[in-house]
Amino acid sequence: MTSESVAGATARDGGTRRIIVMMGAPGAGKGTQAERLADELGLPHVSTGELFREMLGSDSKLGRKVRGYVESGGLVPDDIVVAMVKGRLDEPDAAGGVILDGFPRTVAQAEALDRMLRKVGAAVTAVLYIEVPQEMLLARLTGRRICTLDDQHVYHVVAMPPRKEGICDVDGAELYQRKDDSEKTVQGRLDQQLPPMFEVVDYYAGHDVLFPVRGDQPPDGVTADLLRVVAVRDAA
Repeated sequence: MTSESVAGATARDGGTRRIIVMMGAPGAGKGTQAERLADELGLPHVSTGELFREMLGSDSKLGRKVRGYVESGGLVPDDIVVAMVKGRLDEPDAAGGVILDGFPRTVAQAEALDRMLRKVGAAVTAVLYIEVPQEMLLARLTGRRICTLDDQHVYHVVAMPPRKEGICDVDGAELYQRKDDSEKTVQGRLDQQLPPMFEVVDYYAGHDVLFPVRGDQPPDGVTADLLRVVAVRDAA
């Protein structure tokens, strides 16, 4: 990302470039809310998951590096993840800002993002943290049920239950729970992913840009609260 291209894009319609970071545990609804905010605010939703998929299909130098780590089963180093995000921020549609989803995941990545933005006179506008109690996360993540005949028929015991418990509405086949959705497996993922996330939360809290929002309410209520935070930040 060149300083000329980004520095010239730090403002749009007279406003400051908005760099919004979405945070939340698996099952918090972060991705859904990021998409909603992107539509409401007219900013691109930059998902690192999507960036990784694009890199895996790319024959660029960076894409080959990412593919090499993924195919070997190794973790992609922070500097490569940061370079991937940096390239996305230089795209024309990111001129007015972005909504970052899935980045930063570590304090090192958060520090790298701050350095990257500081070089072009920008900064993180707000970190929107969707807070959900762990027991609710478990219920959300373990509630998925899938049709034994067609895995495109997906239900959730709370959010989208079938008309008849354990039976697919479409073809009458039995539903099952994937091993990845078992409580033991889900709890293991949370135990692994939450500590580094909390470190990033603490980092941004220390920089006075963290804004927690209750995630244990209907999605529309979460969206409304997030938009209120952004409006307050825009007016500051």
